[in-house]
Amino acid sequence: MHRRTRRLGVLAAGIALTLTFPTAGAVAAGTRPGSGPAPAPVPRGIDTFPVALIASLSRPDASPPGANDWGCRPTAAHPRPVVLLHGTFTNAFNSWNELSPKLKRAGFCVFALNFGARRGSVFKATAAIPRSAKEVAAYVDKVRAATGARQVDVVGWSQGGGVLPRWYLKYEGGADRAAPWKNKVHRLIGIAPSNHGSTASGLMTLAEQLGLLGAVGATLGQAVPDQAIGSAVNRRLDRGGDTMPGIAYTTVVSRYDEIATPYQNQYLKPGPGATVRNITLQDECPEDHTEHLGIPYDPVALDHVHKALDPAHAPTPRCTYVPPIVS
Repeated sequence: MHRRTRRLGVLAAGIALTLTFPTAGAVAAGTRPGSGPAPAPVPRGIDTFPVALIASLSRPDASPPGANDWGCRPTAAHPRPVVLLHGTFTNAFNSWNELSPKLKRAGFCVFALNFGARRGSVFKATAAIPRSAKEVAAYVDKVRAATGARQVDVVGWSQGGGVLPRWYLKYEGGADRAAPWKNKVHRLIGIAPSNHGSTASGLMTLAEQLGLLGAVGATLGQAVPDQAIGSAVNRRLDRGGDTMPGIAYTTVVSRYDEIATPYQNQYLKPGPGATVRNITLQDECPEDHTEHLGIPYDPVALDHVHKALDPAHAPTPRCTYVPPIVS
């Protein structure tokens, strides 16, 4: 009850509070006698997507709390940095305000990329999937170089959890089919991932039937038709199977998803040398009514992400009532 009350309070606070919400860099480090500067505490993030979206209007290129500390060094407990990839028409700040500080407090090095649009755009990830995959490739190499880590774990939402990172793994050097020990990625966790194309509750299908997918791409960005069922990107990506050897895949899926539809298209099938776990939230928690926009703020979904990243130590995901959109 306390969590739901806090969420409603955040919504009621309005735009003014969200626009003054502290970022990780705004929290001053304290000191302790004889110990030098203490690490800056990680602030709590905004905990609903609608409020985070409003807040991002004034800072579309900002990092979410806890992310992009380029001095972070992985520990033995958490040896791989986590790279967060947002979805189409979103950005790193409004996608990861809840998950980023949660993982940072748990001891992970967390990094979040803005991609697929010019700087200053609120609505990112609209560029062609292969083009955005090159941005992801360069960013992962930057994270590996800065942290000294051989591999990263990738967590993404929608495009950022499905077709985009899979393209990066297969065609932009993220994984090596012939030598999996050279893979740059260890885990891929997709939250409502656009793995096998979407009808967008019929809108994408209608646009295709009317011959308008080209116009949609020209107007909204090529990433949209790239994620249509049967697109050239999907056909090429799915040739040879869903997975790459040496990668552990997890999908976190809601039956109530209204954008990545049908929701079963989010699932993956394991190929040689890969593992896949497809999680449907309502199979384990019928009270969870989250859908596509709310799922990156859904406490049940985020517990599953944490468990997938740290199977040995993360707590068992708990079931709780979750409303749609505001999660």
